[in-house]
Amino acid sequence: MIFVSDFISLIVKAFEYGLLTKAIIVGIAIAISSAFLGSFLVLKRYSMMGDGLAHVSFAALAIALFFNASPLYVSIPIVSFAAIIILLMNEKAQIHGDAAIGLISSFSIALGTIIVTLSTGFNVDLFSYLFGNILLVTKTDMWISIITTIVVIGLVLIFYNELFALTYDEEYAKVLQIKTKRLNYLLAILTAIVIVVGIRAVGTMLISSLIIFPTVTAMQFSLGFKKTILFATIISVLLIVIGILLSFLLNLPTGSTIVMLNGILLFIVFVSKKLIYKKG
Repeated sequence: MIFVSDFISLIVKAFEYGLLTKAIIVGIAIAISSAFLGSFLVLKRYSMMGDGLAHVSFAALAIALFFNASPLYVSIPIVSFAAIIILLMNEKAQIHGDAAIGLISSFSIALGTIIVTLSTGFNVDLFSYLFGNILLVTKTDMWISIITTIVVIGLVLIFYNELFALTYDEEYAKVLQIKTKRLNYLLAILTAIVIVVGIRAVGTMLISSLIIFPTVTAMQFSLGFKKTILFATIISVLLIVIGILLSFLLNLPTGSTIVMLNGILLFIVFVSKKLIYKKG
């Protein structure tokens, strides 16, 4: 009981000083935007786009820190440009999505590593961006994450029918005269922005997992598309909040804690589903 009261006292003090308030707001915003996009990316089999762009963000961060510039303002255009390049390689060079992502991803890691090797003095900063430190978020980070989430939700709602058709059958969407190319670019750029904004929370090495895990977990329940998005959002928000609190109390890396919780939940849901089917 003493430990519980100490933990509660610690959390209350953290909220009073604003340490957890900003972190949880940013976490919830990232959780919502990631879940909204994840449902389209996973079903479109483009979930590795997030992982590839996360690696691009590593190079972008290295460039920003090398020139002592704002990581956010440098990363957004670079990662968005990389997303466009991946789609162009798929369309013009006939390099399929996974191969294009692999090429851009490996090149970015190599570039980032060279820049880090040639530079000195920002290893600590880079480490926090690689693996996340949500307790260091600023008010600017908070407002940018909120605005990003509003934009993502707004655009998904506006183009929901078109995105739904694109996700399930792109060729049929073309028959319906839906501008699939523009929608693909929109989806890619939104993914790039969400990844960059989410870096502070879980880091470049783990941000793509927030796009994949909640959606895959929600899909285990065989819900409709809208319900899958809703359920993925709920899962993502709950696990991010729990992950932030646990990492704060136990002094664990926030991003890793959140991803581990997602992995454990997916495992439990998957095993439970198999056991239920066997009994049935």
